[in-house]
Amino acid sequence: MTDTAHALDSSGTLWELIERRAELTPDHPVLLQGDRTLTFGALRERCERVAAGLYGMGVRPGTVVAWQLPTRIETAVLSFALARLGAVQSPVIPFYRDREVGFALRESKAEFFGVPGVWRGFDHTAMARRLGARGVFEAYDELPDGEPELLPPPPTDGTSVRWIYWTSGTTSDPKGVLHTDRSLIAGGSCLAHALHLSDADVGSMAFPFAHIAGPDYTVMLLLYGFPAVMFEHFALPDALAEYRRHGVTVAGGSTAFYSMFLAEQRKRPGEKVVPTLRLLAGGGAPKPPEVYHAVVREMGVQLTHGYGMTEVPMITMGAPDDTAEHLATTEGCPPPGMEIRITDESGAPLPYGVDGEVRLRGEAVCQGYLDPAQSKTVFDADGFLITGDVGHVRETGHLVLTGRIKDIIIRKGENISAKEIEDLLHTHPAVGDAAVVGLPDPERGELVCAVVEQPPGAAGLTLPELTSYLRSQGLSVHKLPERLEVVEALPRNEALRKVLKYKLRERFGGA
Repeated sequence: MTDTAHALDSSGTLWELIERRAELTPDHPVLLQGDRTLTFGALRERCERVAAGLYGMGVRPGTVVAWQLPTRIETAVLSFALARLGAVQSPVIPFYRDREVGFALRESKAEFFGVPGVWRGFDHTAMARRLGARGVFEAYDELPDGEPELLPPPPTDGTSVRWIYWTSGTTSDPKGVLHTDRSLIAGGSCLAHALHLSDADVGSMAFPFAHIAGPDYTVMLLLYGFPAVMFEHFALPDALAEYRRHGVTVAGGSTAFYSMFLAEQRKRPGEKVVPTLRLLAGGGAPKPPEVYHAVVREMGVQLTHGYGMTEVPMITMGAPDDTAEHLATTEGCPPPGMEIRITDESGAPLPYGVDGEVRLRGEAVCQGYLDPAQSKTVFDADGFLITGDVGHVRETGHLVLTGRIKDIIIRKGENISAKEIEDLLHTHPAVGDAAVVGLPDPERGELVCAVVEQPPGAAGLTLPELTSYLRSQGLSVHKLPERLEVVEALPRNEALRKVLKYKLRERFGGA
């Protein structure tokens, strides 16, 4: 991290971070979208005018404002304008519909709700009215405006809860995760510290700004003073023109994004799909080692992957100067101030190299959940967040994730890691992507089911062929899949394209 970035990292609030960056490099660009460019100085000025407009609407410090908006310059401006006021924000992923949105509005008790109107064929304003939302306003290309002189002083306390992020509900309702300005700054600092970027870089936001990755990434821009291209709708190959046009040097999002870039590169072997690209980076989903090796080998760029969640936006991150082995097989190291404890079932710490539950403590950790009952069960007696993830820490400090507690398949009393099998499946040439789940079985308790997505043109895959291949790769016999399902596409969420295993269990569990 540069000395300037270290100094900015000490900012108490997000608004203070914006002000300090605007003073340092007011004319440097921060957000790029199509033909539009917003500089750091213009960002501050526009946010103050929008904050004044919101203030005129009745938004005050502590007012809960929900917004469900796509990844646009206006969305970032609205969010930072709310941060200038000290309002409590409840961002909602724009692909969510009545059930999830209604739940978020009710639970957060939002007094205002910003929507894009009709976006991608869906009428968000009509949905808001249908749900009985209060204070509905459209904020797609026009934002509230007012005179900054009327504004109250900006907030100075960075440790008050001002953010409610929503976990993606699976078989139960989403959980409202409580964050502060400081926890978001700490998360973004971890990302910035690991990637070794400079003001000469150009980043990209191909994910929903309403995701926890939104502030994570924006904090990095503010710390280092470089811009990012925003994609309202991301799809390859359509988005490649924008990457090339703006000279993007850093791209990514999650494993699914790496695979999409890799698929485009394979259409043009020997010709860099984005000539300026030097780094893919992301997190939010497991990364098979073969994906790392394929990106480096075929795209000629470095790949760094990290570990984060809605509750802790950035926990560890691979660094470009890590060894290839560390980058391929670990989630990187935690930054200073992030404590990782690996425990057994009773919560007792385990030594290096021994798998156990991952628990976390540090400034980037959330304050708990909107539902106090949920908060009581997520922290242990020492204040560590209980993640439900399984892994171990190497003596080098690198974290290795081996699965989730609920993702451990128990077959005839033996624990089987789904991730171990998935990593091997990704090395098979007829496998484009794969997920392994445990399905109920009356004799074995659970059976191992491999669900495979094949690349275009691949020969059909059979279970005997697959198990023969896995045995040749050294997988123990008791871990071999007993069932194979080939699907056209694995079910994924709309944020970071993470595979939704619960849908696979629902689909195949009753067969």
